[in-house]
Amino acid sequence: MTEAPTGSEPSRTVEVERKYDVDENTPLPDWHGLPGVTTVSEGEVRELDARYLDTADAALSRAGVALRRRTGGPDAGWHIKGPRDGDGRLEIGWPLGDDDTVPEPVSAVLARWTSAELSPLARIENHRTAYHLSGADGVVAEFVDDHVRATDLRQDVRREWREWEFELGPAAPSDPAAREVLFAAAERAIFAAGGREAASGSKLARALGF
Repeated sequence: MTEAPTGSEPSRTVEVERKYDVDENTPLPDWHGLPGVTTVSEGEVRELDARYLDTADAALSRAGVALRRRTGGPDAGWHIKGPRDGDGRLEIGWPLGDDDTVPEPVSAVLARWTSAELSPLARIENHRTAYHLSGADGVVAEFVDDHVRATDLRQDVRREWREWEFELGPAAPSDPAAREVLFAAAERAIFAAGGREAASGSKLARALGF
């Protein structure tokens, strides 16, 4: 869960989440009995539109890094998503700016992987409904139901699918064992509703056919 970055310093968030594939008509999970969760919010609809960039030889993708400019939702802005480490992935965010030009602070961070010219890679449009699963201390997790329309801009290939994400929130357990208990309980609810393990590790990879 991230908020839109403000000021001169980028936001830094370690996303800890898992993804699941679902069919178009799969009903939402029943969260009754999820550890630490006492309330589930009404769904918040978000219309997201992300444009991804990479070098001609896909230097960022090969390093497990993604660069995007996304509009819509609470974290609209420029994002660099770093290589995945288990369920976690560092996301660094900056404000949108006035145009599509990559801001200098973003380029400075990208330089650790590449300084080559960037060009459009993919567009991902996402009709998202987000739910906050909360307990006594705040949001334990955010569950999102995504209906995705993706375009591989270099191959001119379009793909559509539906997926779910279950991401730990500020009030999630900090102990790894307790987190695994929470994920296990969430997966039981997700699998019972008809969800299944994701065939791809990210929306971008799936947009590109991986």
